[in-house]
Amino acid sequence: MKVIRNYLYSVSYQLLVMLVPLVTTPYVNRVIGAYGVGMSTYTNTAIQYFILGGSLGVAIYGNRQIAYVRDDAKQLTKTFLEIQIVKIVGIAISTAVFFLYLIGFARYKEYMLLQCINLLAAAFDIAWLFQGLENFKITVIRNMIVKIVSTVLIFVFVKTSSDTGTYIVILAMSVLLGNLTLWPHLKGTLVKINISELKPWTHIMPSLALLLPQIALQIYQVLNRTILGIFASTNASGFYFDADTIIKVALSLITSIGTVMLPHAANEFAKGNEEKIRNFMYLSSDVTSALALTFSFGIAAISFKLAPVFFGKEFLPVGGAMFIEAPVIYLAGISGVLGTQYLLPTNQLKKYTTSVVVGAVSSIVFNFILIPIWGLNGAMIATVISEIAVLVYQLAVLKMANQLMLGKLFSGFLKYFLAGLIMFVIVFTIDRLTKNGALELLIEISIGVIVYLAMIVILRTNIYYEARKFLNGRIKGS
Repeated sequence: MKVIRNYLYSVSYQLLVMLVPLVTTPYVNRVIGAYGVGMSTYTNTAIQYFILGGSLGVAIYGNRQIAYVRDDAKQLTKTFLEIQIVKIVGIAISTAVFFLYLIGFARYKEYMLLQCINLLAAAFDIAWLFQGLENFKITVIRNMIVKIVSTVLIFVFVKTSSDTGTYIVILAMSVLLGNLTLWPHLKGTLVKINISELKPWTHIMPSLALLLPQIALQIYQVLNRTILGIFASTNASGFYFDADTIIKVALSLITSIGTVMLPHAANEFAKGNEEKIRNFMYLSSDVTSALALTFSFGIAAISFKLAPVFFGKEFLPVGGAMFIEAPVIYLAGISGVLGTQYLLPTNQLKKYTTSVVVGAVSSIVFNFILIPIWGLNGAMIATVISEIAVLVYQLAVLKMANQLMLGKLFSGFLKYFLAGLIMFVIVFTIDRLTKNGALELLIEISIGVIVYLAMIVILRTNIYYEARKFLNGRIKGS
């Protein structure tokens, strides 16, 4: 129940994340235009490299280490302080490197300087502590408040195409202030310890070991935007960002499972309950397949109408880009089950790192090959290929190590795929026969949901039986 409760907290925030762009993105796109959106995307992508380097892998490493020691208050406090010291020093060094880059090499220096606020925000980000404690309520409430406030500020202060800088500052400051709101909660979490006991530098090497896969992830998730900005245009980078945002918002509902399960699985691993972890993974894979295939087929079906209705006529290329990238929701969802929910908490870092590096190398190679040929669509195809590479590698190494039964992992795949395919055919046909409009889009989404749920019942999928057992248990319990 704790896992379910944390997942519901996480999903409730992700639903807000989905709703906010429905309100802000069409407004922002029309106010600051494709150039403004592209400029914000390009400079934010650049600053993320410095944030990643300065954070030294703490987001995942800290989360896992806290989960290992959370039952010992003194060890918990010691671990938190040591890791946070390492992170602050890392961000300080990264900030110094950033200013050298800004002086000597950076394009769009004014906007890059505004993005520097995100570096400061990263230094105060301690969400990893509360995630390791499986206290998702605090981080979710914080994130919700920040998201709502930043949305209001965007509508109040972003009025013309000259307000791109204001838009960047609002987004960055909301992250900084949101991170600061977590610090007062440390009072009831930490205990007093002797400062001389702290040995922060012992965390540098294991944290750096987790930095490599995060760098690789950054490469194959955002490098294509940078390459698009260089070989195509900042507009193309903005189009990619818009399409990728919709895909990633849908994916975030899937990856919320992994965010919740990582500390839980890490704690079970520390207790030696490996069989329990595998059983969690099989169930998580089934739930992920049910949700991810829904979103993959659903977004592909409505993508060509969603782009002009949601983003505006200036953003028509986003529709084709979303259609191509839609499979990423399923591919990244399953690789998240294997990587975040199994390899990382069971300390199989080498396998996880290699899988991500495989994805990064694939991304680099295919981005440089396909973007000059097909531009935006080439970047999308490269993204799909890189996600396939990650998943195939993870499945191969786990199968060879006899840690995984593929039949059990994909036991429900065919039924979910068939349900999604039937939904896609029906909704896509309606989409092509009706005009572009918000009402038509809502009708298509409603029909898609009804068709998919009906197929879940008709095909008697695993999740159908799990839902029945859960509901019967709740009825008996009441």
